[in-house]
Amino acid sequence: MDIQELLRKVKSDEMDIAAAENMLKKLPYEDLGFAKLDHHRKLRSGFGEVIYCSGKSDEHLLMIFQSFMEKGVNVLGTRASMAQYKFVSAVIPEAEYDPMSRIIKIIHSEPEKIGCIAVCTGGTSDIPVAEEVAQTAEFFGSNVLRVFDVGVAGIHRLFSKMDVISQANCIVAVAGMEGALPGVIAGMVDKPVIAVPTSVGYGSNFQGLSALLTMLNSCAEGISVVNIDNGFGAGYLGTQINRLAEGYNGR
Repeated sequence: MDIQELLRKVKSDEMDIAAAENMLKKLPYEDLGFAKLDHHRKLRSGFGEVIYCSGKSDEHLLMIFQSFMEKGVNVLGTRASMAQYKFVSAVIPEAEYDPMSRIIKIIHSEPEKIGCIAVCTGGTSDIPVAEEVAQTAEFFGSNVLRVFDVGVAGIHRLFSKMDVISQANCIVAVAGMEGALPGVIAGMVDKPVIAVPTSVGYGSNFQGLSALLTMLNSCAEGISVVNIDNGFGAGYLGTQINRLAEGYNGR
């Protein structure tokens, strides 16, 4: 439960002051010993805390999910394995898993979707990172247009989609190999472009470093670049831009 909902319940006598006080004692964070959960984050930034699942023990991960579940909020976990999902869902059957993006999510209430973010990929091998972008943005309340496999090796495919791409409030371009896609798109639109380099490519790609350097050195204006394979970061930033364009403060 967020602060606004808590205050509304106190005001309408749905919750007594003692119960509200007990909940507020866990703010601004809840100390689980091994983790400090930031339940105050949505109040500060408009977005709740997200769980990075990779590297966490099954027991710790489950306890974190359970703590957020108790607050009645939607929960997003990134970079989760199928084994982690099975462990969590055995206790929390509401948990959903997308193996492409490796996202676990628990939805208590569907967010209202606003605006539009276009998520484009150079090739089909970039789709797992692009899906992390798209599902993060959708989780936080953005409409997403997926335009996959429009890389520069067959640039006519991109040109055929530019009319719909250019209508979005911002564009996320996901590409590996040489990473040229964001620069091409940025040269044709008046919207901000978020570039996501992926680790897709042959040996001299250096696990995405060549794409990262291409995107950082693009001569096209209006490009921001996130880290290699950081679909979550791009989806989060894209939603911030989308909210600003729609005049929505996220609270």
